[in-house]
Amino acid sequence: MEPYIVKQTIMNKDQKAVGYEIMYADDQVEMWQADDTTAANAIETFLSSIDSDNFIGGKTAYITFTRNLLVKNIPKMFDTDKLVIQIEDQLITNPMSHSLITKFKQNGYKIAVIDFEFAPRYFGVLDIVDYIKVNFKNHNDPTLENVIRIGKSFGKGMIAYNIDCAEAYEKAKLYGCISFQGSYVSEKMPAALQQKSKVMQGNFMMLMVAVNRDEPDIDEIEEIVSRDVNLTYALLKLVNSAYFALRNRAKSVKQALVILGLGQLKQWIYLLSFKTDDGTMPDELIKLSFLRGSFCAELVEFADDMPISRSEAYLMGMFSTLGKLMQMPIGEVLAQLPISDDIKLALTDHAGRSGMLYDTVIAYENAEWTKMKELAEGLGIPKDMISEKYCECVQSVNNTWAKLMEATDFGDGED
Repeated sequence: MEPYIVKQTIMNKDQKAVGYEIMYADDQVEMWQADDTTAANAIETFLSSIDSDNFIGGKTAYITFTRNLLVKNIPKMFDTDKLVIQIEDQLITNPMSHSLITKFKQNGYKIAVIDFEFAPRYFGVLDIVDYIKVNFKNHNDPTLENVIRIGKSFGKGMIAYNIDCAEAYEKAKLYGCISFQGSYVSEKMPAALQQKSKVMQGNFMMLMVAVNRDEPDIDEIEEIVSRDVNLTYALLKLVNSAYFALRNRAKSVKQALVILGLGQLKQWIYLLSFKTDDGTMPDELIKLSFLRGSFCAELVEFADDMPISRSEAYLMGMFSTLGKLMQMPIGEVLAQLPISDDIKLALTDHAGRSGMLYDTVIAYENAEWTKMKELAEGLGIPKDMISEKYCECVQSVNNTWAKLMEATDFGDGED
């Protein structure tokens, strides 16, 4: 049995990430549908192998638990302020399971119930429920508004999931949900950036291509950075900040590039390019760019007959969010970039083996396990390493993000 795991962002009304749902499955079935000891053992082993706090970026994890996972005290692997225990409604009304859930509630954990039904048999357990998750897959369902209204009347936090389009998002907000989860939410731009829709400044795209070549040319990178006074100033300010603690200040672009290193340079440029004048930026969308880039780069190493290199696969994943970030059709954005047609066609038409790799990453991201496995098999990617590589990428991106936030200091950093 090979478990798969992915995290999906849960946003509040201010479009800030408040937590991540950790979704998992094995080769045969969704884990929460397999209420047996084998499933419990698999998930216990898997969760034990990752740094859970790093994996969720210090935020709250929302995890669906079977009865066996509760019996094995798996929630204890998380601090009480870092976990919301999700359960399906049929579990909470089971007398034996109800006592287990009550125990965790008394120990300080918060409880969320999925697809709760407001029928008399459920009212007796409302006292241990903190959140109710409401499925907006069919956002035109006339009963949704009543369910949310009743839930709010009992003082429960209402979370809308399967928010996959703008209409569903607007209805969930109108009905009074406090948090939102789904593909539309994870790629939604903050309002401040929507109002500031413009093409990125300077030589960003040329620079991103240059730093991601198989053999980057430091002279080419220096030339591109030096064309843009804002990039030059920001680079020198960053490298001469307290974070690097240099004995002697870096006085040239080339010197600063050597100190920073190409690994941090590519992420720092990306962050800088989408920072607004007031310091805000689409954190989760940029982190998603990093994650997709890293995941594509890892998986391409295991795929057969790929027309793109590891560095090109990284660009493909990272640039997959450019349409959202720049508020332009992805085809128009990519037309400006000196990248291969394989990457362009993969991102615009999902064409070729590069398109299959991109679709594999998106299917995994959306927890579409069957589709993901079919695509991976078509590429020749061993299924027993996909989840491992995903988790490695998540933790690497989170580590890099924390360092960049500290070093860049998007406030009044030290000169």
